[in-house]
Amino acid sequence: MIAKLSGNLDICDIDHCVIDVRGVGYLVFCSARTLATLGGKGATVSLLIETHVREDHIHLFGFAEVTERNWFKQLLRVQGVGAKLALAILSALTPDELTQAVLHQDKAIMTRAPGVGPKVGNRIVSELKGKIDNLTLETGTVITETSTPVGRPTSDALSALVNLGYRPAEAQRAVHAAANNLDDVVDLETLIRDSLRHLTS
Repeated sequence: MIAKLSGNLDICDIDHCVIDVRGVGYLVFCSARTLATLGGKGATVSLLIETHVREDHIHLFGFAEVTERNWFKQLLRVQGVGAKLALAILSALTPDELTQAVLHQDKAIMTRAPGVGPKVGNRIVSELKGKIDNLTLETGTVITETSTPVGRPTSDALSALVNLGYRPAEAQRAVHAAANNLDDVVDLETLIRDSLRHLTS
């Protein structure tokens, strides 16, 4: 099972690339977002890989970020969403936009992706609701159900709580609640302390 490929970019097309790994070319299907990060022919690249083995083929799907790979895996669990449609969705929406769409049950955002109509969009946000905690979110972006006030060290506080063993979603809710109860200017230590109070109350 191939989990990662590192080599030189040989070909980059609309929906796939070919990575030359010591003389062996691997055909990898990718989102437009990932393909845009690869650079030109001959560039050194490294992609996370999902390997799909079927009776008649072996397909490799590549991702520049772990969050995109995890969203791909989640999308495939939705009825009616195959690999091609999942990549189309990831080409049209960032992982953060997908997160917000699911949290807010916003099927309209999902229809921005080619091939996703209202029914499929509704199925995606409905079936993935409650599964956000299963995603490994490593972009450093705070996931919010409502807007978190800016100008505060919320990302650092969230990271600290996750490192303490709290799940990203529950850590975010605590940081959001603590930030709303504090003044506009607050130090990281105070924000973490008040967030922990919300978590243990």
